[in-house]
Amino acid sequence: MEGRYSLIHHVRSLLEDEQGTLYKEAPYRVALCYPSPYHVGMSSLGFQAIYREIHEHPGATAERVFLPDDVEAFKRTRAPLFSWESQAPVSSFAMLAFSVAYELELTGFFSMLELAGIPLLAEERKDGRHPLVVAGGPLTFSNPDPLEPFVDVLVQGESEDLIHVLVEAAASMDREALLDHLARTPGFRVPGRGGQRYHVARAMDSRLPARSQIVTSHTELRSMFLIEPERGCSRGCHYCVMRRTTNGGMRTVPPERVLSLIPEHARRVGLVGAAVTDHPRIVELLRTIVDSGREVGVSSLRADRLTQELVNQLRRGGATNLTVAADGASQRMRDMVDRKHSEEQIVRAAEFARTAGMKQLKVYNVVGLPFEGEADIDELIRFTTELSRILPVALGVAPFVAKRNTPLDGAPFAGIREVEARLERLRKGLRGRAEVRPTSARWAWVEYMLAQCGPEGGLAAMDAWRAGGSFSAWKKAFEGRGCEPYMARRVEDGRRNPTLWPTVPKVAPSASAA
Repeated sequence: MEGRYSLIHHVRSLLEDEQGTLYKEAPYRVALCYPSPYHVGMSSLGFQAIYREIHEHPGATAERVFLPDDVEAFKRTRAPLFSWESQAPVSSFAMLAFSVAYELELTGFFSMLELAGIPLLAEERKDGRHPLVVAGGPLTFSNPDPLEPFVDVLVQGESEDLIHVLVEAAASMDREALLDHLARTPGFRVPGRGGQRYHVARAMDSRLPARSQIVTSHTELRSMFLIEPERGCSRGCHYCVMRRTTNGGMRTVPPERVLSLIPEHARRVGLVGAAVTDHPRIVELLRTIVDSGREVGVSSLRADRLTQELVNQLRRGGATNLTVAADGASQRMRDMVDRKHSEEQIVRAAEFARTAGMKQLKVYNVVGLPFEGEADIDELIRFTTELSRILPVALGVAPFVAKRNTPLDGAPFAGIREVEARLERLRKGLRGRAEVRPTSARWAWVEYMLAQCGPEGGLAAMDAWRAGGSFSAWKKAFEGRGCEPYMARRVEDGRRNPTLWPTVPKVAPSASAA
């Protein structure tokens, strides 16, 4: 009991530091689950938006649940996974609604079900003794197929409206009738029963903008109130799920509405979206927030949209670093994936940052795109060196992972050895000139396999998790389940891109992991 009390005490201490926590008694109770720890989940705008929507639904309430920081502590004390607001066992709720952001959160999803005493596989929960297990979130914009063996219902796309449809039906129907009903309802997929695959629902404009409900210092974005001045994107980058063909492109929110929803107590404001600096009134919005005495941050800065005035407002709002994304080792690569940035625009962004008094330029990039070669990496070394003469540079580098519902769907993974060799070439070429911060080539391959496989990929993830979760366990699990990457044609978006390949060679999982 003492061990369990310490776990509850930890949660209660974090609750005391929150502003905006919702408490409500209602007949239908939803455990809103995030398969990563609290400090990550509470930085998710979508998670917080759905939390508020459920509380606004008559007859329903939601309590949050997160993957524990120390899963083993729960196992040692045999403490059941519990909710935050009331510390009630998760298994006592009528519904478990998971928000899954990306592929590698599958293991957190498994751990939470296990700690709650709920069978992982949906087929083992057919007796009706267990809560309804539902999943939605950003992963459903690309490939939620690996979730199929484990969930009763998939909520696909933007969920602000669908959550009300779901809760209303779940509170008034028995399980079998509910599943049959949702299988016929747009936006839902019920594995084994029906529902359109890869559907991306669109929330009504009246639901926008998503915004924080709770502000706390114990998050990735410390004490920052998050709000979206726009949703979606008007651009067509070929690697991106959130592109102009997704849900009709970019929808902007008037600055007046954004400002009216920022609570008085919020001293730090984060403007979040796929293309915030594409908002036609972004400078006006930034200036007004800063003039009110608040700090401000922006999640997605496009180099071609930056001006000296915009960067100056960011600096006034507390920013000491400027972050832009190049997303292509060379201009040839950027042109191939329709990334509308030039070297001149990124150089100009660095000069804006220096003039504004910022200390560092952070540049996000990707390696391993199709047709990339050593010459492209050498161009990145040369260009980053030029940037470092303007301002100190931190280069974040991620291996390219092809996603469903994009024009690069089906593109093969470059190979772990190949990616690691390119990263090493970068490190050597930039040693003493710029900081290189790469992400793991091995785990990018695991992400790629899950992004490009179907339900068998999810079963492989379960096998790897049960085997300890090492890379070798993942590789063995993919082979054991016969997982092969999906090879697709590019999506139709009304444009032609002659630089893309006519066909994609098939790459076996073992070869791509070599």
